[in-house]
This record gives sequence, C-alpha cells and structure tokens, in this order.
Amino acid sequence: MEAPATVVMIQREEPVQIPQNVRPWSSGLCGCFEDCGSCIWATFCIMSLLCTLAARLRETCCIPYFYGQMGVAMLRLKLRTMYGIQGSICGDICATTWCLPCVACQMSRELDTLGV
Repeated sequence: MEAPATVVMIQREEPVQIPQNVRPWSSGLCGCFEDCGSCIWATFCIMSLLCTLAARLRETCCIPYFYGQMGVAMLRLKLRTMYGIQGSICGDICATTWCLPCVACQMSRELDTLGV
C-alpha cells in the first residue's frame, strides 16, 4: 500500500514597503553627553560596544572585527534602512571613517530610543 502524497503550497507574500529617509536621527552624531554610559563604553572598549550593536541589529558580532569601519558603516546603513532614518551611504562611510566612537554612541542611543 502506497502512502498518500503530501502537497505543500507556499503563498507568496506581498513585498513590504519600508519607508526611506522619513525621519532624522533621534540624537545628533556629537550628542555623546546625552548618554554618558555609551560614551565611556565607546572610549574604553569600542569593539565590545560594536559587537553589542551588531547583536542588537541581529547580525554577527564578527562584522566590526572582520570588516572594520566598513562593517560599522554597513550596520549603520541597516539601522537607517530598517527604521527610515535620513542619510546616505556616503554619509555613513564618512561618519564611521572620521568619528567611529561618535557613530557607535549614536547608534546605541537610537536603538535605546527605539526599544531594540
């Protein structure tokens, strides 16, 4: 006796529209005094903060280690894209190149504000 065949049907979902560039960052790039804890963390142990940020964005913490500033720029781009924050890829790269600790603090404050 042959077992009955099972048919699995997969429905395609409609693509989700994510709003782009609809709101500014909740705090400025140099707003470190709004959150002294992340400022101190970025000053003395930035790789630990970057690993935590990657985990909060559901990425591997190896991104900042293996890709350095470009990896952080990718994380910043993902954060902006996910939450519709204004900016550009060029701005992300420039910010991470010249002010990496400030970028890490700003991303941490943004994720705190969003409750992520």
